[in-house]
Amino acid sequence: MSDDDTDIFRRAMSGAKPLRSGERVAEPQNKPTPRARFTRADEEKALRESLEADIDTMQHGNADSMHFHRQTVGRRTMRKLARGRFSVQAEIDLHGMTVAEAKPRLSDFIDHCAQQGLLCVRVVHGKGLGSGHKGPVLKNSVNAWLRKWNTVLAFVSARQVDGGTGAVYVLLQKP
Repeated sequence: MSDDDTDIFRRAMSGAKPLRSGERVAEPQNKPTPRARFTRADEEKALRESLEADIDTMQHGNADSMHFHRQTVGRRTMRKLARGRFSVQAEIDLHGMTVAEAKPRLSDFIDHCAQQGLLCVRVVHGKGLGSGHKGPVLKNSVNAWLRKWNTVLAFVSARQVDGGTGAVYVLLQKP
């Protein structure tokens, strides 16, 4: 250390008193009071926006997996559906179709399967990797359509061996 450093240090420490053994320094009593970052008004605004959102344009769940069930479908049934424990009785592959082509095909397929008394079907919609910045257009459309049709009781993204997030298992209402 240079003489200047020593001199600066001694001047800085001139008013300091050494602590006795076991003595503690008192903490300041004036801690700032915590404040919430969001106000009740912000929370109410977010709730209103979520309730007003259009179901056709809103993405449901995370971008990868999809799931939906009506109130009449229990947790155990949903778990069984998600694990692929229902026998898939029919399948439709929409992937590569436009939204305009896919909607009537899927609607006819669901109606036909429900009339036949089928319980579980698989819908392959693809992952939407070629959709660009808009995200998976067909996948999001299938998600919205299935929620609106009364014959659909529930659906979840398929297990990896059955198409993963590019397909869904659909549980249908019995006629």
